[in-house]
Amino acid sequence: MRRESLLVLGICWFLSSSEGVNPGFAGRITKKGLDYACQEGVATLQKDLPAITLPEFSGSYRVKMIGNVNYRFYSLNIRRFELFHSTIEPMPGQGLRVSVSNALAEMTGHWELKKRWLKDDGSFELKLDGISISVGLKLGSDDTGRPTVTTLDCNTHISNVDIDISGKWEWLYNLFERKIESSFKAVMESKICEMVRISVNSKLQSHLQSLPITANIDHTSSIDYSLVGPPVATSQCVDLDLKGEFFSTAHRSPAPFPAPPLSFPLDPNRMVQFGISTYFFNTAGDVYYKSGSLTFWIVDEMVPPEVKIRLNTSSFQPFIPQLKKLYPNMAMKLKVSPSSVPSLSISPETLSLTPSVDIQAFAVLPDSSLAPLFVIGATSPVSAKIDVNSTRIFGNLKLGRLKFSLKHSDVGFFTVRWMGFFFA
Repeated sequence: MRRESLLVLGICWFLSSSEGVNPGFAGRITKKGLDYACQEGVATLQKDLPAITLPEFSGSYRVKMIGNVNYRFYSLNIRRFELFHSTIEPMPGQGLRVSVSNALAEMTGHWELKKRWLKDDGSFELKLDGISISVGLKLGSDDTGRPTVTTLDCNTHISNVDIDISGKWEWLYNLFERKIESSFKAVMESKICEMVRISVNSKLQSHLQSLPITANIDHTSSIDYSLVGPPVATSQCVDLDLKGEFFSTAHRSPAPFPAPPLSFPLDPNRMVQFGISTYFFNTAGDVYYKSGSLTFWIVDEMVPPEVKIRLNTSSFQPFIPQLKKLYPNMAMKLKVSPSSVPSLSISPETLSLTPSVDIQAFAVLPDSSLAPLFVIGATSPVSAKIDVNSTRIFGNLKLGRLKFSLKHSDVGFFTVRWMGFFFA
């Protein structure tokens, strides 16, 4: 089978659960989701299977008064393949059970028959009715955190085989047609499972081993989404736990804090569910904080025109009298940087963050060098209520009151209450 034909099997890598290692990101496919995956996989199989060329069949049979007759059926092509009923069911503690029942296949091909004094060839039509296939798949993960899948078992049964052979010696073909059909049935039942095992254990497994487990976000960070444990199937769903960790692209080191437990209730009405831990967001904050990427500068050109207080010492002079004496009529720059690693907390309904930043002010001297003026600390609680529908993520963002404190001053003490006007 081609790799595309195995999409119905390939979902096995999509979800799992861990033992002892908490994930930063988790997902779940419910039985409803598996049913949908089955429908899509069946559509792909029915589209791709007619392009498959089956192996040839050959052998010999003894016919009374004639002796052994050698035959060969080759260039077998699937002309029609119908999957009337198929399912994917989780097998608790193991993986998935893929089942096909009451399938129908029609094939065409060529044949040749040889006896020392007799030779004939032609075409044939083959119809297989009542095909049932049951495949057990074991889900796992390797040391790199990539998914694995192996075949636990495979059983195939074909209820009826009907072959229609055309040729000059029809009376001869009728003598062993039933034997040919019986041979076809036994060989096809064996070949189907052989093809499934090869496709799963070789082609599909090779594809899974090539899957990336990290992704670059930018020049600063990447995300590790490898599995932290083997897939876990229950009677109602299949789960996966992913590392869900940001790390520095330049220098990777372990996160300075562990991932908390992550769990969420099963909703059988949804096909797929996802859970995101605070670990996912907070490792991002840690990486960007340590890299300095969260630091930025504010200059007067960035201040909206409607703001009366401009970013120069003349505008700040009424609040800081020493500026007129020390740095009269000079431009200013503000350096904004986090004073600590941003830390997000998640409750069942709300995301909460209280960023803490330092605002360091400088006067721009005539030679373009910077003279330090003061450092002000600022905090503001931020909360968001998030909801999800079938097409988008939406929510409400609430900003708390900004609080300022004077951490250091090179221009004497002053009150910082006026800063609220500038940053409002």
